[in-house]
Amino acid sequence: MSERRITNTIRTLRFMAGEMTQADLGRRVGVTRQTIAAVEAGKYSPSLECAFRIAEVFGKPIGDVFSWE
Repeated sequence: MSERRITNTIRTLRFMAGEMTQADLGRRVGVTRQTIAAVEAGKYSPSLECAFRIAEVFGKPIGDVFSWE
């Protein structure tokens, strides 16, 4: 198993979007606040579709939101 993991900049992007809440982001993406919290904390890897939806909310390419380190 690889020790690499998916990291993200969701917390920073939410801050830059006027302190968007996890619940607001979840509603816009179509998932629960708990899912956003788990993704943001790196405890859960989102589906590819969910990752694209999150990036779309912030108007960013997916590579600016998620990276494989």
